Amino acid sequence: MKQSLNRSSILRSLLLCAIFLLGAPASGVLAQDQEVEYVPTRLSDAVTMIKGRGGNIAVSAGQDGVFIIDDQLQPLTDQLLAAIREIDERPVRFVINTHYHGDHVGGNEALGKAGSVIIAHDNIRRRMTTEQFSIFMNRSTPPYPDEALPVVTFNDRVTLHLNGEAVAVHHVPRGHTDGDSIVFFPGSNVLHMGDILFNGLYPYIDLDGGGTVQGMIAAVEKGLGLADDDTKIIAGHGPLSDRAGLQEYLGMLVQARDSVQALIDQGMSLEQAVQAKPTAEWDETLGGVWITPAQFVTFIYNSLTGVDRFTPLESQENATE
Repeated sequence: MKQSLNRSSILRSLLLCAIFLLGAPASGVLAQDQEVEYVPTRLSDAVTMIKGRGGNIAVSAGQDGVFIIDDQLQPLTDQLLAAIREIDERPVRFVINTHYHGDHVGGNEALGKAGSVIIAHDNIRRRMTTEQFSIFMNRSTPPYPDEALPVVTFNDRVTLHLNGEAVAVHHVPRGHTDGDSIVFFPGSNVLHMGDILFNGLYPYIDLDGGGTVQGMIAAVEKGLGLADDDTKIIAGHGPLSDRAGLQEYLGMLVQARDSVQALIDQGMSLEQAVQAKPTAEWDETLGGVWITPAQFVTFIYNSLTGVDRFTPLESQENATE
């Protein structure tokens, strides 16, 4: 979490991600011809990270072809594929979705039509085949077209034996959503955390999508168990991290959870807990990029009290519209 952070760039990206988070229509919001800079970072002989407009992508390219982790926003798929072709011109064989949000599965339809095999947790396909409503985003999302749906799903773990390494995809229950996975490339020593890790900003815990703070913490602990001091860790949003950064992020989550739990134990309501500012020590550095301190406290409070939805206070309404 100490890596340099271009706040204005991340804010612009996240505002668009918020619009598309659950697959909102593109018309009038983001044009196909809007030029986006895709920045590749080579992490190993096989794996490259791509930052663009949406969740960070991992591209594995080698003797067995090309596969990717997530595919960002639907209106920008052509530009993303052009950026991937700069790494390897062969078609994308496989796509792994880390969760169901539109800034991570937006390219599924085009890739599925082109013959890519889409792989995801069972809950991702379930959510993509049914209408979803987000209280946090105040938006309903219709089912995705058949071409965008995962065709291979798994319950706990799946392994891809490609490009010289056994790439392990681990489901991490009820973290950012109820369908999250983290992906470990053991030969490359690269770990893609998906939106379990928001590096340099407060995380979005999608209560409406089955997420909880307890699951986020358990997922980060799982990631730490896979990583060593040399592991390159890809965040869902934000710059590249490492094990020390992930450990610091875990410390923030645990301390924030414990602080909110202490307020609950005192009998405080959600509004009182928000007003008590239990996350004050991080609010300036992490709370001014996208998720506000009040929203972050709400995620935690509702998780700990068993409320499986976002319950906006009057002071939060403008931030989520």
